Amino acid sequence: MEWLAVPHRFSVRLATLTLMKIETRAVHAGRQIDPATGAVTPPIHLSTTFERDPSGDYPLGFSYSREGNPNRRMLEKCLADLEGGKESLVFASGLAVATAVIQGLEPGDHILAPDDVYWALRHVIEGVFGKWGLEAGYADMTNVAAVRSVLRPNTRLIWLETPSNPLMKITDLAAIASLARAESKAVTVCDATFATPVLLQPLDCGIDMVVHSLTKFISGHSDVVGGVLTTRYDNYLFERCRRSQQIGGAVPSPFDCWLTLRGIETLPWRVRAHGENAMRIAQFLQSHPAVETVHYPGLSEHPGHEIAARQMSGFGGMLSFQVQGDGERARAVVARCRLFIRATSLGGPHSFIEHRASVEGPRTRTPQNLLRLSVGLEHHEDLIADLRQALG
Repeated sequence: MEWLAVPHRFSVRLATLTLMKIETRAVHAGRQIDPATGAVTPPIHLSTTFERDPSGDYPLGFSYSREGNPNRRMLEKCLADLEGGKESLVFASGLAVATAVIQGLEPGDHILAPDDVYWALRHVIEGVFGKWGLEAGYADMTNVAAVRSVLRPNTRLIWLETPSNPLMKITDLAAIASLARAESKAVTVCDATFATPVLLQPLDCGIDMVVHSLTKFISGHSDVVGGVLTTRYDNYLFERCRRSQQIGGAVPSPFDCWLTLRGIETLPWRVRAHGENAMRIAQFLQSHPAVETVHYPGLSEHPGHEIAARQMSGFGGMLSFQVQGDGERARAVVARCRLFIRATSLGGPHSFIEHRASVEGPRTRTPQNLLRLSVGLEHHEDLIADLRQALG
């Protein structure tokens, strides 16, 4: 039995660790006490290259930092553990993960994605890889029959997002995974960035691989850009992504990996605090006369509430709402906010507000009167007071 290299009362069997709660695994998974110094916090390994032994081999498993780095290995092991997966690959950004996945397909393959897929991923599919002869179809992933109708014999990738960005749609992952196994040869990949591994385990629902933007809740402090792909089992697409990572070179720096691993230590507690704040804010907005609609799966009125309650352990810190009026009215609300910061991205300690249609451009499918909130870790009463004065 392999032991974690930690002293005395902190000694934990690796096999036992996998049975522990996520709060414990977030602190311990992938780490070990530094054998050279006894440091509890792992050192940052900045070296780009590693020594060979006299026979020309690399006895410690590292040769060149693009291909592998101790900090990256620790982070990948930790993320695979939290996701309940076989293995993880860490990339320099979430979009680098998506690019590697799509690059792993063959010309003529068909991709099925949500009709409200993240706008930048649509650019990757159609703009970057369109000339490769890949085909793409889009469907309402909340409707299993609609997904079935768009499947083709050459569908090789079904890309899912739940909750979706920014309309917070909920996909029944078990239903889509079952459909994919029964009626196609497609690999299913779920972007679960909004939920994090704390609230949603797509692999347990039968999904083949899961993606997260590490930039968001997982690193949690708005100071790292990164992405991760985790697989449930060995498959050709994951292996092609591994090759893309190591040869293409879209890898995070050792310091980025170190920062992300540090952020993960508090992830379960942060995610719960984000979610508690978001629920209170959603309830406030739902009762405000200047608000037309609130999109938050924690509300019983949300069309995906029952599915979210079944497959998630909480509803997360993201929500969106539509004001009464047009885009100009929505942008005026943003301009009046004093505590919510007008900024892109999400998942950090600060609360952000954003008019998504302005960001996504003329091809956006997002309603012009919609505002997206990333609810931070400030006190909910202060956040509600800010929204109350901004809404007027």
